[in-house]
Amino acid sequence: MWKRLLAATAITLAHLAGTNASAAELSGKVVRVADGDTITVLDASKTQHRIRLTGIDAPESKQAFGNRSRESLADLVAGKQVVVHWNEQDRYGRILGQVLTPEGQDANLAQVQRGMAWHYAHFANTRPAAESRAYAAAQRQAQSQKLGLWQDKEPTPPWDWRMQARN
Repeated sequence: MWKRLLAATAITLAHLAGTNASAAELSGKVVRVADGDTITVLDASKTQHRIRLTGIDAPESKQAFGNRSRESLADLVAGKQVVVHWNEQDRYGRILGQVLTPEGQDANLAQVQRGMAWHYAHFANTRPAAESRAYAAAQRQAQSQKLGLWQDKEPTPPWDWRMQARN
C-alpha cells in the first residue's frame, strides 16, 4: 500500500510541476460514474462537474469490458470525496483531469493498472513525462499479467472501436 501511495504522490507532484499557472483543483463527491473514464463530481456549492480522466481511454459502454471498466472506476471513486487536478476542458465541456481518491491514489493510473483502460499514448506529449511513463509501464504490466481487457487475445482500443462504430 505504501508503494502505491508513494507512486501516486510522485505522479501528482510530477503532474503539478509540469502544469502551468492556470492549473486548478476541484474537490467534491462523485455522484455518477458514466463509464471507465468519465465521472460527475458534486462540489461544495452543489454544482455538478463532468470529469474526463486524462491520460487514459477506457472501453466504451457497449464495447467488451466496458461495463467492467465502469464498475472498476465506481469501486475506486463512487460516493467518495475526490480531488481533481486539471487545467483544461474538452470540446464537450468536460473537465480533463487527474482524479485522486481519498487515500491519495491516482484513479486514472489505477484503471490502467487493473487492465480496465489503455494508456492514451496519443496524448502522452500533453501530460507530464513522468506521468506518461508511469501509465505506459502500468499498461505493459497489466498486459503481461493478462489483467482485465488484456485477457482478450486482441482487445480493440476504444479509439478504433469508436471509428468502426461511426462507419
